[in-house]
Amino acid sequence: MNGAVRDGGRRGDAPTGASARYEGGSGDIARGRELARGFLERLRATGGPAVSDRTAGMVQLVVSELLTNACKHAPGPSSLGLALADGAVEITVWDSAPVVSPVPVARTADPGRIGGHGLEIVTALCQSLDVRRAPGGKRTTARLRLVDDGPDPAAGR
Repeated sequence: MNGAVRDGGRRGDAPTGASARYEGGSGDIARGRELARGFLERLRATGGPAVSDRTAGMVQLVVSELLTNACKHAPGPSSLGLALADGAVEITVWDSAPVVSPVPVARTADPGRIGGHGLEIVTALCQSLDVRRAPGGKRTTARLRLVDDGPDPAAGR
């Protein structure tokens, strides 16, 4: 079932999670970003935590990077889970990477390297990143705070 989406539980009127299962195609990445965008919009619309446009963009970028890795390095299906937890969004991607594959780690920054920057980007944006073997593949979980205390890119215009 490609792109099957399920809303998670709700606290009051605000959603606390969303998930989808994908078959491993390149369109999964755009569908994952759309799932994240919709989840954050529902948070905003139902009086959940305030989510700035900047933070929403960072969540979508992390989803994109993690699903890109799943599509590129795993032979089949994947799933995406988004969960609201203690003022943060936990983004979990399960993929079907074979057990013999090494668990990925972020590389040291190298502006001359072409490609291989996905986990580097994720670790720069997120408060934590955890990659573990899971039944039938691996599970990658990134935690990104919803409170945006970074500089406003529009400041000084």
